[in-house]
Amino acid sequence: MHTDFQLQPADHQHLDRIMAIIDFAIASRKADGSQQWQDGYPNRQTIEADIHHKFAYILQDREGQIAAYAAVIDEPEPAYEQLNTWLNSQTYITIHRVAIAPEFKGQGIATHIFHQIHELAIQKGFQNIKVDTNFDNLPMLHILQKLQYTYCGEVYFRGSPRRAYQKVLNNINSASSC
Repeated sequence: MHTDFQLQPADHQHLDRIMAIIDFAIASRKADGSQQWQDGYPNRQTIEADIHHKFAYILQDREGQIAAYAAVIDEPEPAYEQLNTWLNSQTYITIHRVAIAPEFKGQGIATHIFHQIHELAIQKGFQNIKVDTNFDNLPMLHILQKLQYTYCGEVYFRGSPRRAYQKVLNNINSASSC
């Protein structure tokens, strides 16, 4: 399924489309009753910084249409250093700011972008992925459970608690616990 989509680095030519996707995600979070992304974050400067640091990735179909966006960060996340219940202390990739275009919602694209990020992490030599989300972001919580990410505790971003998860990629088929 979804073999016609390719994860690739984003650049400034993609910025307007990415922002339209982010804006839709912000509105969706609000409509779902979530507090996540209701404080002006992420904004255009956030995505520009992702592009500048080469963290920005898009999932594009064969026709070049961007279906999703994610920041894939291959540097340590400072907020994660405060949590001591991670599955291991090995290097990891962090996934932030996952957003799906409105015309692709409900088609399994979020799961697909995660699978492609897993492959990218392995290609880059990482065996761990860490991610966090708001307690009330039910769609993301569902994806993390579906993909067998392990809940490891709480981290704090901009003064708010977030649920932190980890997946060990070289042990993808076995259940782990913190």
